[in-house]
Amino acid sequence: MSEQKQIVIYLMAGAETRTLAEAAVEGGADLIEVGFPFSDPLADGPVVRQAGERALAAGMTTDSCLRCVEDIRARIDVPLVPMTYAALLEAYGWERFEADVRAAGASSMIVADLPVDERPTLRRVQLVAPTSTDERIRLGAETTDGWLYLVTLTGTTGARSELSPAFAGLVQRVRALADVALYGGFGISTPEQAAAAAGIADGIVVGSRALQVAADGPGPLRDYVRSLREAIDRAT
Repeated sequence: MSEQKQIVIYLMAGAETRTLAEAAVEGGADLIEVGFPFSDPLADGPVVRQAGERALAAGMTTDSCLRCVEDIRARIDVPLVPMTYAALLEAYGWERFEADVRAAGASSMIVADLPVDERPTLRRVQLVAPTSTDERIRLGAETTDGWLYLVTLTGTTGARSELSPAFAGLVQRVRALADVALYGGFGISTPEQAAAAAGIADGIVVGSRALQVAADGPGPLRDYVRSLREAIDRAT
């Protein structure tokens, strides 16, 4: 039997995130990605952007996001990976942020707009996209922290009606260049898309649709994640 495919669920840091993270794990999530809100999130589509705006309006700062990670870590034992932007780390202090986020219980981090060849000592999950060169893919695989985040399409995050046709080719290309776990994200929203993506890669990342469901509370989120888990397990 093949190793179980991984499900990563993205949640925006906030007062309800701990409860939502618990629900996602109960539904079958293997890793929780915690968004740190930022005023100019270039990679984020409208759903994530609006969630970030609400979090900022509610007073979420880098310090309160770190406390949120600590709060989640106290309740669940799956890996936690904050997703943030370089400007926040620049303002907070690069080394200070890395020390504090690890102390809060983070397993790694994603810095969405930090190029793969910058800040090489900062341990993080690297991202590659269909537009990445072979050199960038190799460097990303060599320096990534645990797994490589495959951006399945060019553009911003957001639920879409079908899986990106570029995804399969990207996975095949990266597999030929590197030996590291590959998780695909951007645009995966339905159980069918999740199963198709997991059939190609080692795991999936679901953000925008998870946030939409989470707006209705932990119960619907638990059921939604369970639907992804069941679809993936049936297919793989």
